[in-house]
Amino acid sequence: MTTTTQSHIDRRTFDSLGHADHGWLNARHHFSFADYYDPDRMGWGAIRVWNDDEIASNSGFPPHPHRDMEIITYVRSGAITHQDSLGNKGRTEAGDVQVMSAGTGVRHAEYNLEPETTTLFQIWIQPKRLGGSPSWGAKPFPKADRSGKFVTLASGFAEDEGALPIRADARVLAATVQAGETISYAIGEGRHAYLVPARGTIEVDGERINARDGAAILGGRTISVTAIDDAEVVLVDSE
Repeated sequence: MTTTTQSHIDRRTFDSLGHADHGWLNARHHFSFADYYDPDRMGWGAIRVWNDDEIASNSGFPPHPHRDMEIITYVRSGAITHQDSLGNKGRTEAGDVQVMSAGTGVRHAEYNLEPETTTLFQIWIQPKRLGGSPSWGAKPFPKADRSGKFVTLASGFAEDEGALPIRADARVLAATVQAGETISYAIGEGRHAYLVPARGTIEVDGERINARDGAAILGGRTISVTAIDDAEVVLVDSE
């Protein structure tokens, strides 16, 4: 069950998320995914998947196909190594981001080749148009550069210079917020925001959101995010 407060923030506690433990992969699902099905959690706006994955050392996802989806990987700790059928290869470290536009179809593998567990958020956003050539990209985003403010990491809007491009009317943002600090974010009318603290506890308009909880927020308002302790916050703003 989810709880909708008078502030229109639908908080999804970490313990309420879907859970799958495959040994090498310990995953929590904010939305229905694989064997986890909840008709009340099929997505939020164009956001279709938000998985909280812990991937054991020297393991990972073997080659598998995707199409017509924007897939964003936000690495929280460790690193992930990517290979795909387009010939792309790359290693994405903690705090950095990779995006894959699956388009007409692509096969990829994601491996943790590190000596430690890798933790990450995997986010899927529905594209604004089907088809198109598949693509992949990755970029470092130093946490110091997003101290006390939201920085756009991936975006479907041309004005977001420096962000990784995605083919969706959406933005993926992140901020690091020190304890006691408050930052704000304006969500446009008709938009859907989903926010997860990667670490730390925050309050969103007075609603307490613990680390790895989710918060679904309707648009047409500006939210205030206050850090109870030092926090790292990831937010998706979608149609």
